[in-house]
Parts: sequence; structure tokens; C-alpha cells
Amino acid sequence: MLVKYNRQAAVQYAETWWNSYNPNFPIFDVDCTNYISQCLLAGGAPMRGQPNRQKGWWLGNNTWSLSWSTPHSLRWYLAGSTIGLQAKQVNSAQELILGDLIFYDFEGDGRWDHSTIVTRIQDGVPYVNAHTNNSRNRYWDYHDSYAYTSNTKYIFFHVKDDF
Repeated sequence: MLVKYNRQAAVQYAETWWNSYNPNFPIFDVDCTNYISQCLLAGGAPMRGQPNRQKGWWLGNNTWSLSWSTPHSLRWYLAGSTIGLQAKQVNSAQELILGDLIFYDFEGDGRWDHSTIVTRIQDGVPYVNAHTNNSRNRYWDYHDSYAYTSNTKYIFFHVKDDF
């Protein structure tokens, strides 16, 4: 049975918790992907792979997969997942809709450092929410971030509507 991704629920979760922490989940010093994972879960994304931390996308029994908590791991999980939570890489931010994801490689070294969720589209341009340095409805490219460099690369994922 297919489960539909509830983009509005994912965005509503992102809006509710953008500047605080849901006590039902762990908090990380670098919390961006944990927050994104919570948003995806709120949107109905199914967890799978427990208890192997290197496989799947999941949280449970006081532990979690690397893809739950690490931007680099979630980026690669999404690129290869063929069951459960899945996403399609697209070429530009303008192809994204509410509930989609952007990953950031600030150094341009192939290591993905940050993740965000699209929470608003204005004039065809996505705005995002994020944790670590909590932000709400921020312009997607992060040019104003202390972490931004001229080497920054982006990868854009459209979360599939059915799981």
C-alpha cells in the first residue's frame, strides 16, 4: 500500500519547530538533518533499515541511522533509495516545491554539510527552514551565511509523492 507524502504536514512541522526542539526527538549540536528527518517523518515518510546504522533511514530505541542525522548520509540515501523514502534529484531550486530538500556543500569538497526544507515559494523562488543556526523562510542560496564560500555547491531533491 502506497503512502502519500503530506507536504503540508511536513511544512507545518518545519514551521512549528524551526526555532525550538521537539522533546520527543534527540538534539544534536549539528541538528539540521535531524530536524529535516523529523519534518519528513511528520509528512508520512516511512522509516526502514533498523537496527543497521549504515542502512536505511530510521530512528528508534535511542539510536538512529546515519542518514537520519547527517546531511552527507541523507543526501546519498536519497540518491539511491528505491523503496520507502525516495527523492529525485532535480537541476535547479526553481524546480522544487513545498516539502522538498536542498543540501549544501559549503567548501565544494564533495562533503555535504547542511540540509534544509522548502517551506515557502515566492515568485517561483524557494525559501527554506533549517536547524543548527535556526532559520525560517530564508532565501535558499545561503549567500548571507557565515558558512557560504565561493566554492559552495547545491543539490536539490524533489521528494516523491508516494512511498
